[in-house]
Amino acid sequence: MIARLRNVTYRGPLSDDKALLPELPMDLANTLASINGFVQFDGGLHVRGICTFPEWHSLRAAWLGASAFHAMYTNVRGSDIPFAQDCVGDQFLLREGAVWRLSAETGELQPRAPDLNTFLNNANSDPVGYLSLEPLLRLQAEGVRLEPGELIHVYPPFCTKEAAQGVSVRAVPALEVINFHAEFAAALPAEGGRIRVTVTD
Repeated sequence: MIARLRNVTYRGPLSDDKALLPELPMDLANTLASINGFVQFDGGLHVRGICTFPEWHSLRAAWLGASAFHAMYTNVRGSDIPFAQDCVGDQFLLREGAVWRLSAETGELQPRAPDLNTFLNNANSDPVGYLSLEPLLRLQAEGVRLEPGELIHVYPPFCTKEAAQGVSVRAVPALEVINFHAEFAAALPAEGGRIRVTVTD
């Protein structure tokens, strides 16, 4: 049974990558056959679709492309399907039917739901709490709308000590945020320590 979706603010285009559909687990395939990916809650949750364009919405690009998540994070397997992301770019992966959350800043994985439909039902029942949408609410309070294809860039990253003093939030193209997080996670010292971040416009 496909979860009832609330506050869909973007629907994916018609599929131009139907060869990918048979490679997907049945629950994800059924969902994407019904709606080819979507954004909910004005950017709070983005579920990727079966398409080649736009790239930010392409499940193939995120799963099997040159910049696939398994190529950027050592904890991610090639069989993990990065089907969705939240407003700050943390990823949701399908692994053997269960949903796992990938912390984009650190590369850590945590179990999130036993299956896709439970995940979607939980996200639709309590989006702010379940998806940790506080950064999105702050951005909206500042008068900024997160457009489809954008994520929130949080600086300094939440995982740093400096973040306790406060962070800035801004809307940035999704692929830029994803690449920043992957590079940051790869550079993190294994046992903690200092890391230098250079910010350019």
